[in-house]
Amino acid sequence: LATMAALLSGMLVNGALVAFGHRLIPLPNGVSGDTPEALSAALPLMGVEHFLFPFLAHAGGSLASAFLATVISRNRHFWFPALFGALFMAAGIYMVVILPAPFWFEAVDLGLAYIPMAWFGYRLALLSMPIPS
Repeated sequence: LATMAALLSGMLVNGALVAFGHRLIPLPNGVSGDTPEALSAALPLMGVEHFLFPFLAHAGGSLASAFLATVISRNRHFWFPALFGALFMAAGIYMVVILPAPFWFEAVDLGLAYIPMAWFGYRLALLSMPIPS
C-alpha cells in the first residue's frame, strides 16, 4: 500500500507540474505536444524555458514519492525512497530514448532530478519524523 501511494503521489506531482508548465509557458505556435513524434519534431523550436517545467516535474515527482515512502514506511533507511528515485529515473531514461532532447537537458535531468531529489525527499521526511528514544 505504501509503495502504491508513494508511486501515485509522484506521478500526480509530475503530471500537475507538466500541466501547469504548459499553461505558464506554452509550446511555440503551431506545435502540438500530443504525440512523442510531434514533440520530437518541435524540439528545435523550443527554448530553455520550455525545459524548466519538465525538469521540475521530474524532480518533484521523485521528491514527493521518496518523501511519502519514507513517512509511510517509518523506515530510516534510504533504500526504500531510493527505489522510487530509481523508478522515476528509469522512466526518465525511457523518455530520453523515445524523445531525444538537447544533451544539456538530458544531463541535468538524469543527473539532478531523480536520485538527488529522492535523497532530498528522504531527508525532508526524516525531519518530520520523531527522533527515536
